[in-house]
Amino acid sequence: MTALPSGRLVAARQRRRPADILFKFTATACASIVLILLAGMLIRTTWAAWPAFQHSGTGLVTSNDWNPNTNSFGGLSFIYGTLVSSVIALVLAVPVSLLIALFVSEVAPPGVGTPLGWIIDLLAAVPSVVYGLWGVFVLVPFLTNHVWKWLSNSGFPLFSPLASGRDFATAGVILALMITPIISAICRETFRTVPADEKESALALGATRWEMIRLAVLPRSRPGIVAAVMLGFGRAVGETIAVAYLIGGVPNKITWDLFQQGSSIAANIALQFNEASSLPLFKAALIAIGVVLFVITLLINMAARLIIRRRGRAA
Repeated sequence: MTALPSGRLVAARQRRRPADILFKFTATACASIVLILLAGMLIRTTWAAWPAFQHSGTGLVTSNDWNPNTNSFGGLSFIYGTLVSSVIALVLAVPVSLLIALFVSEVAPPGVGTPLGWIIDLLAAVPSVVYGLWGVFVLVPFLTNHVWKWLSNSGFPLFSPLASGRDFATAGVILALMITPIISAICRETFRTVPADEKESALALGATRWEMIRLAVLPRSRPGIVAAVMLGFGRAVGETIAVAYLIGGVPNKITWDLFQQGSSIAANIALQFNEASSLPLFKAALIAIGVVLFVITLLINMAARLIIRRRGRAA
């Protein structure tokens, strides 16, 4: 192609400059709106929760005494319940999600993998209240009669005799079902970004399909896998209605026994906020533990970004 004369090139650039400036301004404004909304949410909720922070101090996150009748607002048990149920969900969901994603992207023929991928995406869009109701009417009876009963008789320290079937373990299982479609969908798309040349080279050198996945697919996909896991973890930490139905709703419970009832931050806010509407300090305390949940979510996302960055540099 013949190069444009310098005068015409400058004129063309000048004609494009207003469009470039408009695009840059629009993109910057949209990105700034996200940051402004995030900062506004944190500032406004912290302001509303400030009376509770002044009243309880560090006891809001270090004390286990939650009793609105005596103005005692210690949210440690809710933080514990949130993290325990979310960790259970990760332990159950991550291996299953990775295997589903590998099957869809690397093993199944297109005629099977593509419809299965659509179904996985649809499961990620199911409302949490549907999962919660299904858990109450289907999952709790099934687990109580066929799984938890066997575990409670095994003598393992984490599983005591059953109480009601609504406990940390059941809440973790329903959260695992909810985050599995999210993790598997992201991992599936991550696996598909691995260059086909690397896969074919491994197979041409005599590697089995599993060796090809282990040597070519998984190392290349580590940042995406970490991002998917942390996104699922963030979803589990913030889940409300399904956990409120299945965790028991009992405050002040910190125990290693997974068959005991408890509560989480989001579930406690959902169950008690209407009751607290006429009690300013109680309402401020609920907002305060909501701020704590907000900070926990931010820390999870920051940790994910840090891990991804380190993995990217190592690769």
